[in-house]
Amino acid sequence: MDQPSGRSFMQVLCEKYSPENFPYRRGPGMGVHVPATPQGSPMKDRLNLPSVLVLNSCGITCAGDENEIAAFCAHVFELDLSDNKLEDWHEVSKIVSNVPHLEFLNLSSNPLSLSVLERSCAGSFAGVRKLVLNNSKASWETVHTILQELPDLEELFLCLNDYETVSCSPVCCQSLKLLHITDNNLQDWTEIRKLGIMFPSLDTLILANNNLTTIEESEDSLARLFPNLRSINLHKSAGLHCWEDIDKLNSFPKLEEVKLLGIPLLQSYTTEERRKLLIARLPSITKLNGSIVADSEREDSERFFIRYYMEFPEEEVPFRYHELVTKYGKLEPLAVVDLRPQSSAKVEVHFQDKVEEMSIRLDQTVAELKKHLKTVVQLSTSNMLLFYLDQEAPFGPEEMKYSSRALHSYGIRDGDKIYVEPRMK
Repeated sequence: MDQPSGRSFMQVLCEKYSPENFPYRRGPGMGVHVPATPQGSPMKDRLNLPSVLVLNSCGITCAGDENEIAAFCAHVFELDLSDNKLEDWHEVSKIVSNVPHLEFLNLSSNPLSLSVLERSCAGSFAGVRKLVLNNSKASWETVHTILQELPDLEELFLCLNDYETVSCSPVCCQSLKLLHITDNNLQDWTEIRKLGIMFPSLDTLILANNNLTTIEESEDSLARLFPNLRSINLHKSAGLHCWEDIDKLNSFPKLEEVKLLGIPLLQSYTTEERRKLLIARLPSITKLNGSIVADSEREDSERFFIRYYMEFPEEEVPFRYHELVTKYGKLEPLAVVDLRPQSSAKVEVHFQDKVEEMSIRLDQTVAELKKHLKTVVQLSTSNMLLFYLDQEAPFGPEEMKYSSRALHSYGIRDGDKIYVEPRMK
């Protein structure tokens, strides 16, 4: 049901967490007692508030009474205000400035691009460590203001904001460890390099579902731009078409984890080939596409890489091939072993004093073989006994007594013998 417009944070808080709607719990959370004022308070005397408040999709447009927010939210450290109707940063500031221990704030899908965030207003966010601005269409000017006023910000989410470019902040944010900027339209690597300039301490960079093209940067420059990058997600980077872009990832000195699904370069390879070729090209990674790379898998992949490229023309062989040949030596091609079962066999059929060489299908049953032999031995199927002799078996002939048993289950091979005898009446 649609919520009425113009609802305040405090109004929604009282409704959702009143004793009638949110009975007292013994688990995490606390009751907050608000003394009655001389004028009287329209609120309940007691609300049962957890330390994590989820007030998403409630039609909130404004803060409400700040004194009441301060009284009720002194212990709150996580606040989800996503998908509301907050369009004025001043109203957000009134809420946040009265939640002194707030560390996580989600403002996704609020129309906050309609107002300008002033530095004095952003100062109320100073204690926030994780900030989510997905689908808020926050401008880079707003992001810059936030970065200057949040000295302890560690994680920033800027997904679905229609960014085609990145605007560099005048001040580096040394504290940021994780940047989640998926589902935008950042195509040119020159825009991505600005993120490295702004966030020199970045540990995790999630760029999935952008249209990133080739990584045009020298190895030395990449190492300087992202000196602490440990994890990168490039899922569905539609512009990555060559292995040289993958090799560039080796320039990040601390990179351990890579996610690379859905890129055009890998579409022509099998699932096994993709994983092994990526592992072999990225010697420092310990996790690929969410799966740990064990030492044994790395060795298998590197040996596979050598054999994969050993028949390529010299000009098409990657440099990594020569590094791995130095490590393992030149390997012999793997022997091709056909594990498919034989479909037929040439056997000797013995009946009385006659011997006839025949080719028999091994997918047929004993009963079907008997029908096939009727004209050869001049016996009816009901009057026929069959014995199979493996040329290498030490135990003598084995009676083929089960009519529905398939011939291939006996392990019949070329040169084996089948004896036919009449059934004794």
